[in-house]
Amino acid sequence: MENQEPKIITTEDGSHSVYLPAINESYHSSHGAYKESIHVFFLYGLDAWYARNRGKFPIRIFEVGFGTGLNAWLTLIWAEQNQVPVLYHTIEPYPLEKEIYEALNFTQLDETLTHFNGYFKRLHQMSWDKGMPMTDYFNIKKEKTTLQEVQLYPADLVFFDAFSPKKQPELWTLEMLKKIEDSMNPSAAFVTYCAAGHLKKNLQSLGLSLDEVPGPPGKKEMTRGWKKS
Repeated sequence: MENQEPKIITTEDGSHSVYLPAINESYHSSHGAYKESIHVFFLYGLDAWYARNRGKFPIRIFEVGFGTGLNAWLTLIWAEQNQVPVLYHTIEPYPLEKEIYEALNFTQLDETLTHFNGYFKRLHQMSWDKGMPMTDYFNIKKEKTTLQEVQLYPADLVFFDAFSPKKQPELWTLEMLKKIEDSMNPSAAFVTYCAAGHLKKNLQSLGLSLDEVPGPPGKKEMTRGWKKS
C-alpha cells in the first residue's frame, strides 16, 4: 500500500512544499512555493493594500490555511522591516508534525533574512488557540479549527490559501465566502492564487470589485477583490 504520510517535495524555485498523497495535493505550487507566496500574498496582497492605506494600522490579516507557516513568517518579516504593526489571525485544522516543519528550507533561501530564522520554528511551536506578540510589530493568533467553525475578527486583508476548489470545495462556497466578506473592513482586500470562474462570480455577487492581476509562475492569473470603502 502506498505511504499516505505527508512528504516534503522541492518546487521549481528550490523551495520546499508538503505533498499529501491522500488527496494528491501539495501546500504550494510546484512551480515555486516561495515565489508563489511572495507574488500572491505580498506583491499583490499586503504591499498593494498598504500602498492604498498607508498610515492605517494595525493591519488586521486573516489567513485561511496556516499550512507550512510560510505566509505567517513572511508577514512577520514584512511587519518588522516596515515597522508597521500587524495582527495576524490564522486557522489550520491539521497542523504539520514537528519532523516535517523542522525540515522545510524556507529560512535558507535568503541570506539577508537570517536573523529572522528562529521565528519560523517559534510560529509552529507556539500554542494553538491563544494570541501572543511574536515581535514588537507582529501579533499572531493560531486556531486549530475550520473555516466553518471559526469566529472571525474584522480583517483588512484576507489570505485565502486553502487547497484548491477541487480538493476542498466546501471552503470555496458562496456561504463561506460571504462569512469572510462579512468580516472584512471597508477597503479590505481578498487575495488568493485561485482564478476559477465560479470564485470570481461569487466574489462579485458579494459586492467585491475584482482586478485583473497576473498569476505567479505557472499561472496566467490570480484573484484579488476589494471591498467598497
